[in-house]
Amino acid sequence: MPRTLMAVNFGADLKHRTLSALVLVPVVLLAAWLGGIPFAILWVLAGGAILYEWATLARLDNQPLFLGIGAITLIGGGGLALSDAPVYAFSAAALGAAAAALAVPRQSGWAMSGLLVAASACLPVVVLRGTTPLGLIAVLFLCAVVWATDIFAYFTGRALGGPKLWPRVSPNKTWSGAIGGTLAGMAAGLLVAAIPGGASSLLPVAGLALVLSIVSQAGDLAESAIKRLFGVKDASRLIPGHGGLLDRLDGFAAASLAAVVVALARSASDPAAGLLLW
Repeated sequence: MPRTLMAVNFGADLKHRTLSALVLVPVVLLAAWLGGIPFAILWVLAGGAILYEWATLARLDNQPLFLGIGAITLIGGGGLALSDAPVYAFSAAALGAAAAALAVPRQSGWAMSGLLVAASACLPVVVLRGTTPLGLIAVLFLCAVVWATDIFAYFTGRALGGPKLWPRVSPNKTWSGAIGGTLAGMAAGLLVAAIPGGASSLLPVAGLALVLSIVSQAGDLAESAIKRLFGVKDASRLIPGHGGLLDRLDGFAAASLAAVVVALARSASDPAAGLLLW
C-alpha cells in the first residue's frame, strides 16, 4: 500500500477511534462512579450486544432461542453479581452455557463459547465494582491497565514497527507494540492503585498489572483468530473506527475474568479487596 494512502487510512482510523472514545469512555466512567444497578445495566447491555455479535459471527442455528437464553443468563448473572454472594453469578453463566449448548446442538461448542465470552465481558467487572469505594478503584485500575495497553500498543507499534507478534492471526501487531503496551498498562495501573484508599502495597499490584496487560493482549489475539476463522474483519460495525463491542471488549473480557479469579480466590466476600489489598 502506498505511504500516502497508509497515512490517510491511519488518520481516518485515528479520528474514528478518538471520537468513539470521547463518547464511550465518559459513559463507562460515570456508570462506574454510580455503581450498583446503573453499572450492572450498562454491562449487561454490553454483554447482550456481544452475544448478538457472536451469534451473527458464528452463524448459529436457533438464534432467537440462543439469544433468549443468553439474555436470561446475563440478567440473572448481573443480579447475582450485585448480591452478597457474587460468585453465584458465574454459576449462572455456566448453567446458561449448558442450556445454550442444548439449544444449538449442531454448534454446541460455539454456542457455549459465545455465552461464556459475553458473560466474561460483563459479569466480572460488576462483581469487582460491588458497592464500596474500593470497588470503584478496582474497576478504574482494570480499565487503566487495559486501555493503556491497547492505546500504547497501537501507537508504539505504529511508531517503531519491527517483528510481527503473530502475523498469521493479526498482521498489524508487533512485538514493539506488545511490549510498549505492557509497560504502559503497568504504569497506568500503578497510578490508579496509588490513589489514597487504593492498594496497600504497590509491588504485588505491579505484578498483577503486568499479568492483566498480557492477558488482555492474549484475549485480543484470540478474538482476531476467531474472526480470521470466520473470514471477517470486525465483529460488527456498531462503533465507528472500532468495529463491534466484541472487538473493543475482547481484551477487557479476558483481563477482567483473570482479575476476578484472583480477587475471589483471595476474598470471596470482598472481591475489590482481594484484587488490591495485599
